[in-house]
Amino acid sequence: MNLQAHLGKIEQWTRKWRLKIKENKSAHITFTLRKGTCPPLYINQSTNPQTDTVKYLGLHFDKRLTWREHVTKTRKHLDLKTRELIWLIGKYSPLSLTNKLLIYKMVLKPIWTYGLALWGCAASSNLAIIQRYQAKILQQITNAPRYVRNHTLHKDLRIPQVRTVLQELTDTHRTALQSHPNPLTAQILAPPNSRRLQRRWTLHVIT
Repeated sequence: MNLQAHLGKIEQWTRKWRLKIKENKSAHITFTLRKGTCPPLYINQSTNPQTDTVKYLGLHFDKRLTWREHVTKTRKHLDLKTRELIWLIGKYSPLSLTNKLLIYKMVLKPIWTYGLALWGCAASSNLAIIQRYQAKILQQITNAPRYVRNHTLHKDLRIPQVRTVLQELTDTHRTALQSHPNPLTAQILAPPNSRRLQRRWTLHVIT
């Protein structure tokens, strides 16, 4: 199998340069919609386990690239961080509204915007999870009555909704690719001829 052959070359390279692979911290994932499992793989004669999700550079990839796992983990991270900051941004905090919003923008918002250029192509139901969190935290910051609409909160506080942030990020990314001197970047803007996972990139979702 090609993958096992490449792993063998990696083993040779690591032995040559006296590097140690931690087999117990290694795993592999197959991105596909097909049922079944990949044949077993081995690193230094140790079985490399297969997993349905993997974390890489702070992003959680699932084998079907639905980004559900990443959104779920991000939501839990937001809840944890919010509890740590509630004494500063909650309704009983003596801070001004301006400072509360500043804390949200500088501490909480970067948690869910990280990697948005990739996971922004998730299903609308997944994006709605983050949108509901933002609406909830804005209500807490302002201590607004329940009858105040979320749209009104976002508008009055000048806080863009998740979809708007994704749109702006995608536009910026597209402009950067279009003006990039490397001709290979043009291939990123063009939709692929075939998609094994039938998933879309954010550049193809937001227009």
